[in-house]
Amino acid sequence: MITNIISAIGNNRSVYPLILRDCGIEVPSKIYITRKENLKESKTKANDATREKFIDEYVTSALWLGGIPFVEKIYNKFIKKNGFNPNTDIKLFKEEEFQGIKYNINKFKNLAADEIKDLEKFKNNRRTIEKLTAGKFAAATLIPIALMGFVLPKLNFALTKKIKDKRKINDIDKLPKPIMKEFTSNKNVSFTGNWISTIANLKTVDKMAVTDGGLTVGRVTTSRNKDEACVNAFRMIGSMILNFVTPIYIAKFLDNSANKIFGLNVNLDPLIIGDKNLIKAIKENSIELPKSSNEKDLFEFIDSKPKSLFSQMACKQGKVVYLKNGIRDPRKYVDTKDLGNFRNQFENFIKAAQKSSDITKFVKKAKFVKGINIISNVLISSALLAVALPKLQYGFNKLLTGSYSDPGLR
Repeated sequence: MITNIISAIGNNRSVYPLILRDCGIEVPSKIYITRKENLKESKTKANDATREKFIDEYVTSALWLGGIPFVEKIYNKFIKKNGFNPNTDIKLFKEEEFQGIKYNINKFKNLAADEIKDLEKFKNNRRTIEKLTAGKFAAATLIPIALMGFVLPKLNFALTKKIKDKRKINDIDKLPKPIMKEFTSNKNVSFTGNWISTIANLKTVDKMAVTDGGLTVGRVTTSRNKDEACVNAFRMIGSMILNFVTPIYIAKFLDNSANKIFGLNVNLDPLIIGDKNLIKAIKENSIELPKSSNEKDLFEFIDSKPKSLFSQMACKQGKVVYLKNGIRDPRKYVDTKDLGNFRNQFENFIKAAQKSSDITKFVKKAKFVKGINIISNVLISSALLAVALPKLQYGFNKLLTGSYSDPGLR
């Protein structure tokens, strides 16, 4: 159970590290720092800033983390109603040497009849499929972007304005009449943001990064004044870097350090490292691997030996998908570069374990160190997101405006 959790939060390509960092550590810390910094100006501003931050962070997290899968689930039903299987990979339209729609149809036509029917439908309706896929991508990214980046800030600001107006009326009622007359003669200053229409042109493989980029655009353009726009841009760009780039390099640094300091190869997932079948196979020297990491050898191996330890491990990692009858799913695209890297990491771990005097001890130690690396990565990246970035943000704010309070609350 613990290994499963560590494995999940250690996968920087999944949403689990983001959930832990965002909801468990980053958001509470940001709210605390926001209140603490704004208290330097006044308790009233601190209350307004804390309320805005609480609503902003938690509602944004819900939309950011759940918006894409929710919209895609609904859109998949629409695709099914049109007679297509949404699980068929559109990447197969690009015919490669060892995979593609036409290639897979010819190869698996007598092995996976139902799946080939799905591929035939895709093949005969390419334009429709491409439109549906583009619509799915647009809906899954633009709807959360619109809600997080444009609708939520406007509603949040409107709530603050309503509370401030009510507070102002209450304060005016308490003033002497001569002062009240002079006070109410002042004109209110309104803040408006310029809407930027570049969301549709944002290009990135990661849908979470796309929505984060769109959120940045939304938060900057809906800011109540230029200073708030600058601070929001600083915060959002920093958040994107620390969420999507930094953890990958931290993981590489920690794993490389473990190799240099302890002589341990910990590049594999902890679920694989601690697998009893792997330990047994290493001891018996019975592990079969593809001859090399080139496409021909990889496809030849995973198709001819689906029950091998390597193929099953690759399947657990989501690098290969097999049907119940053991045949590789012809509707799924295989990232051979990723699978080749996995094959090399697998081989390197086996060689390192076989060189050790005690294979069982080596594996246990490697699993423990890998777990420590994953937890350390989460803690370091979370500290950067939850403490360092907010502190830098308010330092930037002070430098820009001469005040600690959020510029939008002026």
